Amino acid sequence: MATHPSAVLDLAGASQANVTFITGLGHRIYSDDIVRALEIAFGDGADSMTNQADTKRVEQFMTTTLDFRVNSLGGALIWDTLQYLAAPLLSAALDQLFHILEPGSSMLAYFHDDERASSVPLYSYRIIDQKTVEVSPKGKTRPAQYFNNRAIEKLFQRFHSVKFFLIRDHLREVIVRR
Repeated sequence: MATHPSAVLDLAGASQANVTFITGLGHRIYSDDIVRALEIAFGDGADSMTNQADTKRVEQFMTTTLDFRVNSLGGALIWDTLQYLAAPLLSAALDQLFHILEPGSSMLAYFHDDERASSVPLYSYRIIDQKTVEVSPKGKTRPAQYFNNRAIEKLFQRFHSVKFFLIRDHLREVIVRR
């Protein structure tokens, strides 16, 4: 996150704990439930991944979720949402994140580490304090793709740095610096 007061994007949906924590640090917060936005834009059935290649749907999704001015965000809480984006949408979302984040700002992302699983837990994330995030399962879903460490590094190759941390619940925590 930025060290000066700025705007932070939280893609896990509105959570009082996250709002309280971020605003307590002096930042503004924008919350969006990206999993729900994906369902609205692309459907939740078998065609949802295929629909993510539809240019019009991608534009609509980008307008409703990531429509911010260039360099207007001091940080982003991405959580595990990138795994649910098929390649065309993932590329567009990462390009937009690169543009809307201020240089030097950070993103927090999680990636499931079980590459053999046909479905992964869908989590809600609540920031408890500076060292603790509460991770609560809220169902299962099929990811669009899995990422090993090399794929994650390639995913964020335009960004300044990528740091990996292993955490519980079969997740990898990744801090990405713009």
